[in-house]
Amino acid sequence: MRETIIKSLDVLVWVFAGLIAVGSVVAGLIAVGNGQYLGLLIAVGGVLEAVIFAGTFFMFMGVYNNTRRTAEAVEKLAVGR
Repeated sequence: MRETIIKSLDVLVWVFAGLIAVGSVVAGLIAVGNGQYLGLLIAVGGVLEAVIFAGTFFMFMGVYNNTRRTAEAVEKLAVGR
């Protein structure tokens, strides 16, 4: 059950990062359409935020996976003695 939740979190991170990126680009384009050229900054900043968001979560999931693998390896060593 726990592995299913962790794997579904991987998909959710991709979905939310995509939504953040698309939403910020759309908001930026709307702002540019209204004559505010800072909309380009909104679009670029939003995409950067999506990358940082996804990268942070993937880093945490990598720590989880490495911790799990280390625990399995230590358990194997303990059983072998």
